[in-house]
Amino acid sequence: MKRAIPVVALSVVGLISVWRYEPSLGPTETTAAPDPAPSASAGPPGSSTVIVEGTTITTEKGPVQVRATFEGDRITAVRMLQQPNHPQTKTAVPKLVEQTLEVQSADVDTVTGATITSDAYKESLQAALDAKGG
Repeated sequence: MKRAIPVVALSVVGLISVWRYEPSLGPTETTAAPDPAPSASAGPPGSSTVIVEGTTITTEKGPVQVRATFEGDRITAVRMLQQPNHPQTKTAVPKLVEQTLEVQSADVDTVTGATITSDAYKESLQAALDAKGG
């Protein structure tokens, strides 16, 4: 009887861990159709705003594509058009965007636990920078 209580308690803990586990099943959510090449568009008339979409990078976790907004030569915003529906990705994206706005380039640090998404983000962002001419 003394062993039954710890065995049951550990079994419950193990079952909860398995129940809460979220496996990576590939892309389950995208926000736009894949775009094979970067594209650029001007912002509102009379402004120096340029919006550029990077290429769609296909990864084993799902597609990654960014849209960068520029005011002159400065990156003022980065938005994910497509990203894997994965907990690590959702945590990594704000960090990647924050770094991008800070360093003003695609030379950002890889986020631990989201290496694949980080690398694809940098590649798509670099394509947007190249398309803009910066």
